[in-house]
Amino acid sequence: MTLAATDISSSVTAPLSAAAAATPRVRDLRLDFFRGIAMFIILIAHTPGNFLISWIPARWGFSDATEMFVFCSGMASAIAFGGTFRTSGWALGTARVAFRIWQVYWAHIGLFVALAAFLAGLDFYGSHDKYYIGSLNLWKFFEDPALPMLGLMTLSYVPNYFDILPMYIVVLAMMPVVMALQRIHTGLVFAFMIAVWLGAQTWLMGEANLSLSAEPWSDRQWYFNPFAWQLVFFTGFAFMRGWLPPPPVHKYLIILAALIVFANVMVSEVAIRAIERDWFFVTETGNPVIEARLAMLPLIDKTDFGLFRFIQFLSLAYLAWVIAGDKGDNLLARGTGVVSRLWAQMLKVILKVGQQSLAVFIVSMFLARVLGFVMDLAGRDTLTSLLVNLGGAALLVAAAYGAGWFKSNPWKRRT
Repeated sequence: MTLAATDISSSVTAPLSAAAAATPRVRDLRLDFFRGIAMFIILIAHTPGNFLISWIPARWGFSDATEMFVFCSGMASAIAFGGTFRTSGWALGTARVAFRIWQVYWAHIGLFVALAAFLAGLDFYGSHDKYYIGSLNLWKFFEDPALPMLGLMTLSYVPNYFDILPMYIVVLAMMPVVMALQRIHTGLVFAFMIAVWLGAQTWLMGEANLSLSAEPWSDRQWYFNPFAWQLVFFTGFAFMRGWLPPPPVHKYLIILAALIVFANVMVSEVAIRAIERDWFFVTETGNPVIEARLAMLPLIDKTDFGLFRFIQFLSLAYLAWVIAGDKGDNLLARGTGVVSRLWAQMLKVILKVGQQSLAVFIVSMFLARVLGFVMDLAGRDTLTSLLVNLGGAALLVAAAYGAGWFKSNPWKRRT
């Protein structure tokens, strides 16, 4: 390993050396790297009118940064909570999970209140024709807040923009059940995952599917059905706990994964747009690609986490796993040139963002609406949009380093 690679490896693993000495868990560089990448994609995807949205993974296939984030969160939860269940028992492990749920719950409430206040301020003090409260469909909350406020606190009111953290809360609440089943037999865990996922599928269960109401005054369900999305979360959890063996690096598996990804691109949103513009594959009697896309809607549904989304994500994850190398060794900088040193610094930043994913996620969801407002004022030409996105990314990095600084308890250090 070269000097640059040694520097970045030591800088990343040094803070973990004490923990590694105390417990057998090992943090994989790939976990924080891909969570960090997901955070930047999530910021881009939630910024209104952002032309970079056309280049995020969701436009080129069925899965997107949400799968990446939830899968990696499952892996991180296996590291953070799995050891507690093993060493301290089921009761204390459950207590630790409950404490995390408490933290995420108040993060969700705080995000909603802060963002709702920001949008209300723009509408009240602004001199523009746009109603920002309406951009997130919060009319009901401000018109008659009594019922929405009660629903907000009980998670029976979950506006679309604020649905990822509630989904995460419910999935975390399933963890003690999963750990209890695993004590009996690991096979019961996978039976539970599959059974709950099947119970959440609308195409199979109809209106009787496992789901949660998103608002008391309608039959709208949570946009991210936690009973469906637990499948990808606990898949990552199972890999990190060793319940699932890592897949072998084999050329035929690589070819298969690449073919699945390519096939999904051919029926992706990008392909559909190209067809609609008569760029290719248009016939007088219709278009088989568009017809195929419509036929497979239940299998690519985002709310119920359709099976094709899972298959494509696993294919992408496998390719990324192969490219990154064992423990992420291929991500490390090689050589001492300018490019290697630049990549080493970029890798540090990405890893830091991935390590502070909850804090960064909260900031990104708020920041995305701020960036949208900035572009409403400054315009959305290419240069302006790129500068705004770059500024947003810099603020995410600052949030990650700030959260890390506070977590380090600097006031406890001796002078």
